[in-house]
Amino acid sequence: MSDNKQVLEDLREPVKQLRSHIPEVWTSFAEMHKHSMKEGELPVKTKELIALAIAVVKRCDGCIASHARGAVRSKATEQEVAEALGVALMMDGATATVYGPRAFEAYLQFKENS
Repeated sequence: MSDNKQVLEDLREPVKQLRSHIPEVWTSFAEMHKHSMKEGELPVKTKELIALAIAVVKRCDGCIASHARGAVRSKATEQEVAEALGVALMMDGATATVYGPRAFEAYLQFKENS
């Protein structure tokens, strides 16, 4: 079992170091993220579920942790997360049988601590 809070914590210092070398690029990405993930025609919860499914397909542990936490914060249910991960499985196949359960585990960890 991964500690998904630790995944995010472990990224904190390397992100800070990289951001100091490319502040304009990092700021631009942060702005895009803020605008992409805000409430709109699609609710934030839906956007977090989409991002979590994409994180599974991209096999990005940091993204999985971040968007699993976002799914909890946006009040996604276990069933909603499971169904989003089912779509990732349908689209990605075998590797999603590894990363999908990791994403579900991350969601449950953040939910437990919320």
